[in-house]
Amino acid sequence: MDGDGSRSRHGIRYQVDESPPKGLAFGLGLQLAVLTIAGVVLTPVIVIRAAGGDEAFLSWAVFAAVAVSGLTTVLQAVRLGRVGAGYVLMMGTSGAFIAVCVTAIAQGGPAMLATLVVISSLFQFALSARLSLLRRILTPTVAGTVIMLIAVTVMPIVFDMLTQVPAGTPASAAPVCALATALVIICIALKARGALRLWAPVIGVVTGSAVAAYYGIYDVGRIADAGWIGLPEIGWPGFDLGFGPVFWGLLPAFVFVTLVGAIETLGDSVAIQRVSWRRPRAVDFRAVQGAVAADGVGNLLSGLAGTVPNTTYSTSVSVTELTGVAARSVGVAVGAVFLAAAFLPKVLAAILAIPGPVAAAYVTVLLAMLFVLGMRVVVQDGLDYRKGLVAGVSFWIGVGFQHGVIFPDHVAGIAGGLFQNGMTAGGLAAIAMTVFLELTAPRRRRFEADLDVSVLPRMREFLGAFAARSGWDEEMAGRLDAAGEETLLTLLAAEEGSDAAREAGDPAPGGGRGKEPAGRRLLLVAHKEGDGAVLEFVAAAGNENLQDRIALLGERSAGAPVEREVSLRLLRHVASSVHHQQYHDTDIVTVRVDAPGAVHGATT
Repeated sequence: MDGDGSRSRHGIRYQVDESPPKGLAFGLGLQLAVLTIAGVVLTPVIVIRAAGGDEAFLSWAVFAAVAVSGLTTVLQAVRLGRVGAGYVLMMGTSGAFIAVCVTAIAQGGPAMLATLVVISSLFQFALSARLSLLRRILTPTVAGTVIMLIAVTVMPIVFDMLTQVPAGTPASAAPVCALATALVIICIALKARGALRLWAPVIGVVTGSAVAAYYGIYDVGRIADAGWIGLPEIGWPGFDLGFGPVFWGLLPAFVFVTLVGAIETLGDSVAIQRVSWRRPRAVDFRAVQGAVAADGVGNLLSGLAGTVPNTTYSTSVSVTELTGVAARSVGVAVGAVFLAAAFLPKVLAAILAIPGPVAAAYVTVLLAMLFVLGMRVVVQDGLDYRKGLVAGVSFWIGVGFQHGVIFPDHVAGIAGGLFQNGMTAGGLAAIAMTVFLELTAPRRRRFEADLDVSVLPRMREFLGAFAARSGWDEEMAGRLDAAGEETLLTLLAAEEGSDAAREAGDPAPGGGRGKEPAGRRLLLVAHKEGDGAVLEFVAAAGNENLQDRIALLGERSAGAPVEREVSLRLLRHVASSVHHQQYHDTDIVTVRVDAPGAVHGATT
């Protein structure tokens, strides 16, 4: 960054660990809050109105949702221990839960919703703690397919709202209001540039509300009756602890959608890291785990308060990239604005007064973008025929079950009608096919030992035997040997750097001081994949990220490289790809080595 605070060549004015002027941080926080508070409020509005809930519960649920979103947005920014990403990640109500929350309220009441949200949030904490163990099951293909199915599941509910207007309203009111909202949002989003594009949803909702006011269906009286400062009437629903058929029938769906929300949070926490530093860095999965844990806290608080669950908002990434300000103080400011808004009934009443057709048009555009996001997640993972089959079959299974055209008489009686929800049916199909691929993949060979240079001869024997069993020649065996040796030496070098940092008293990356390592082990898993081999090294976490150091090789000036870089240079030339995932308790380095004649060049 230049001395005047102007953008660097990477577009970042203030990176995540810097402090911009307080006025700038608050201004950006206020902008982010205004951009997203309508979405935070409209999700519980859609859920409760669609389920036939009363106005007292609606007001309470909206208040609780905004307050919880504020608290958890601050938590994401400041990071307490292992909870929170340490980045600007806004939290808000999750559209993924609309369908299951409507069903919960309709079948069991608000107390049933609260119970299901609390219980399902516990699974998110478990996922955060053991994120590395599920990386082969909750793949981008599974996540992308489920995200596409969210739109399929929620759209019928949203379309029903298009006609929700008071009796005696002119017939043209609903379609004109919805059309005005959608057209403004779409036109601005298609043609505007920069900051104006981010304001497209807000401008569209304001336009639609103005048209609704012309027809007399915008509830101005609700705003006039609301106070300026205060709390809504206490509408906490309590808990349904009967644990009857409705609970057990809906619990799997809630758990599944909670995991989907965690996947969405995972994607947002990866994306925000990409745009928050001047110098490109590889993803730190400890921050990802913290983001998922904070998401779990948000869902737990939402359940305890009796409102709909929340998740991270990808708007954080867009605004950070646009403004070049990634400082944590912006996230604190957003949370503070949310908390203040929760105690301003007139502000919330202005949003609650938005009629159904306007809200439906707004949500329709957002769900359309969500569908495209799911497609992008699937495609960006690399779409071979296996992944394409998993995504395609699972998607259409979800669509068929959602619309009741696949053996409806039989499906209705299975697990309390669980598979009548398209997102659940399609998601479980995607997971089942992914598990099948894992179980039927070529047998994985395992080697485990202490993380020490003395294990090198034994590891070479293991890789040589693996090459022989796989039918590869000496040249391929040599490549595997070289890749294994260089990866081990690199991991050892990282451990030495970690030890040196601990001796110097430097803070550990997760906050606090590092602890002495105990029983550090290396697990090497090798298996065939196509024309090559995949070697997965699992070791105790170090302070440095392998991908960071590989990326730096191309940036250094010419000259004699230091010893630790020589190992990485050799690894780049031996392996066709190197990926590093860093968690709180685990480092996972995945190295792909192609057979001679099939090398496509190294990537990281």
